[in-house]
Amino acid sequence: FPKFHALAIAVLGSTLLLFSSITIPSNEAKEAQRTEKVVALAISNSADNSFAPTQTATLTSLSTESTDKAIELELGTNDLQKHTEIVKAGDNLSLLFQRAGLSDTSLFELMQSNAETKQLTRLHPRQQFHFEIDNKKLYKLTYQKNRLNKVAFSRSESGFDYEKIYLKPDVIVAFREATIENSLFLAGTNAGMEQSLIMEVANIFGWDIDFALDIRSNDHFNVLYEEHFLNGEKLRNGPILAAEFTNQGKTFKAVRYTDSNDSSNYYTPDGNSMRKAFLRTPVDFARISSHFNLKRKHPILNRIRAHKGTDYAAPTGTPIKAAGDGRVTWAATKGGYGRTVMIQHGQSYKTLYAHMSKYGRGIRNGVRVKQGQIIGYVGSSGLATGPHLHYEFYLNGAVRNPVSVNLPKAKAIAKTELANFKIQTRSIVATLQDYQKNIQVASNAQ
Repeated sequence: FPKFHALAIAVLGSTLLLFSSITIPSNEAKEAQRTEKVVALAISNSADNSFAPTQTATLTSLSTESTDKAIELELGTNDLQKHTEIVKAGDNLSLLFQRAGLSDTSLFELMQSNAETKQLTRLHPRQQFHFEIDNKKLYKLTYQKNRLNKVAFSRSESGFDYEKIYLKPDVIVAFREATIENSLFLAGTNAGMEQSLIMEVANIFGWDIDFALDIRSNDHFNVLYEEHFLNGEKLRNGPILAAEFTNQGKTFKAVRYTDSNDSSNYYTPDGNSMRKAFLRTPVDFARISSHFNLKRKHPILNRIRAHKGTDYAAPTGTPIKAAGDGRVTWAATKGGYGRTVMIQHGQSYKTLYAHMSKYGRGIRNGVRVKQGQIIGYVGSSGLATGPHLHYEFYLNGAVRNPVSVNLPKAKAIAKTELANFKIQTRSIVATLQDYQKNIQVASNAQ
């Protein structure tokens, strides 16, 4: 080529290269940004029998997958319209966008821009979608999953940036105490406790106390637990931190400990597990209608026939829980027992559950079950005069009275965890004792 032509081609090529570098975004710029935030909200609350640690409001960025700076959008945000949709039964994303005045094209554009949008398809009634719309174009969508969790998709030149936000509630430690006159539930309710909290107390001490048989008038209990608040409104109860239950003059104490594997369980203050290898009763708050008696006269057959277990009368459909970890060896009808489940627990122990109305989900021969897992429901199948659970307990092949048999304990705190256990639980136990002393002083002053 002549020198002039070569020079012209070089100048034109440089110009095109410069233009392409300006107008074509890089792969990195195309990737939508993803950020996560935690917001801790501090509130002022002086509820009775409760205290809150001093907290400050914080806004913390947990992760940022893109280091690109946010790109300012040339949108007419002065005309930004805000619209909220609450998910109803049968709703889908298309219907929500239509009600917000947006087309399916806007929905397609959002869904194709970011892999995180897949979670928008898992809708549940009462969830909220907050739309911000500019000139019939989606500018920002905030998906409120629940009171504490939401995600946001904000328009950028690369599509939509993703942000995940957690609202961290204020935690208050509360104390309640009650004396039983008629029932555990009534005493707890009168002390201002929700039923779920009362059930948790029963679950903690359920290995040592038979709540169907052992409860007496003037038994009493104390509980130290968390309450979670958001903007001054109570959301829910947190876990029980420590508790004490006095039953027939004998006192049991429990404290919650989270180990190095982030597993939480309840122990005595000296580190022994509150958990036993077996539950004392497999049905919550049922009434014993027939005790273990090897010389009992059968109510239907009308002849002496050993009653090898304990009968717990309860309404049809009451859940029945596995007394311990083990493997199901029988899940079928068994003569007069009706619908029956048998579980083998290691080499030495076996339990039997009879007269069920139906089996728990997935319960069949050979499956392994965990302690507390629902294996069936109370009924009156087989030879039964009414709905109840017939429960038998075997040790080395010999039947034992499930009410009085000594239950093996679960493992205590490992030696490697003991020092940390004492550090973590000492202040909790001291706080429970302080509340007890204050209640006692106030009672004596009356």
